[in-house]
Amino acid sequence: AGGARGALRLAVPAALLRPPRPSRIGRIIQRRITTATGQTDAGPALTHEAAVQTSKAPMVLHNTSSRRKEVFTPREGHGNKVSMYVCGVTVYDYSHIGHARVYVAFDVLYRTLTRAGYDVTYCRNFTDVDDKIIARAGQNGEECDALVERFITAFHEDMSALGCLPPTLEPRATQHIDDIVDLTARLVAAGYAYSAEGDVYFAVDALPEYGALSGRKPEDNRAGERVAVDTRKKNPADFALWKAAKPGEPRWDSPWGPGRPGWHIECSAMIEAVLGRHIDIHGGGQDLVFPHHENELAQSTAACRCGMNHGSGVISLDKGSNGVISSDKGVARGDPLDSDRRVSLNQPTSGEG
Repeated sequence: AGGARGALRLAVPAALLRPPRPSRIGRIIQRRITTATGQTDAGPALTHEAAVQTSKAPMVLHNTSSRRKEVFTPREGHGNKVSMYVCGVTVYDYSHIGHARVYVAFDVLYRTLTRAGYDVTYCRNFTDVDDKIIARAGQNGEECDALVERFITAFHEDMSALGCLPPTLEPRATQHIDDIVDLTARLVAAGYAYSAEGDVYFAVDALPEYGALSGRKPEDNRAGERVAVDTRKKNPADFALWKAAKPGEPRWDSPWGPGRPGWHIECSAMIEAVLGRHIDIHGGGQDLVFPHHENELAQSTAACRCGMNHGSGVISLDKGSNGVISSDKGVARGDPLDSDRRVSLNQPTSGEG
């Protein structure tokens, strides 16, 4: 982290510089025009808007929960309104090539939905309090707030250089501490979470549906292989909703003492606060399906007790919804997108996400 940073430089494969071909829908319609009129030249390629309006072709997306492609239909009773939440970055370093792929993919989806006539509310968050942020700020000898602002600015520069549209909403976790504390307290009161020496953990055994999104079984969560076993947990797979403050760390007051939120609870609370308990599309990198998206779904399902078949604050899985839309061709990992590294879009990804 740190050091000089110039403009984003991306080496684009020559194939991407060729004039764009008509969309698949547009090519189908052009063939129909040729067949009906006998013309060999159907004229200029149809715009995406015209193609969609003319063909009325359904939009098909991959649903991580059902593990198959499904026709997209907004929630019943919401007309053409679509709410889409995409997990954003933890701002402790520059963005890498994996981030670029994920956010370009969802930018394309955002544009496609909008051009198809949907009124889309696109929310992409920032995780601005986290173990990695605290550790990096300590290494640099700077305040967490300064580190966060620097990398949020860099992220916006990168997204602009990639041509991504800004989302409708960009909430930050630290702007929703009260919402996070409230959601955590509701989970404790309902018996889905418990406190232990200032920390609060979600009890995975209390939710029978836990693991359904990722397909993981309880025996897959073997303790002690990569992290030390915490004997305060009822189940080694239980995860932190609230972390007791350590010396020098950011902290906020809570019923369990001063501390800060865990990673997963932040997204659940932000979604409920800015979009409501039910949304149409929840997206993110494929590598986040477990544990992050799984834990988001567990928290929100438990908080509203609406069940996976009736939607939740994180992923709406009721009839006509589409769950988590994942990137099918690789996880969100890669090298930082800074000019000093001279990252190329056609290079293989590497490095820690």
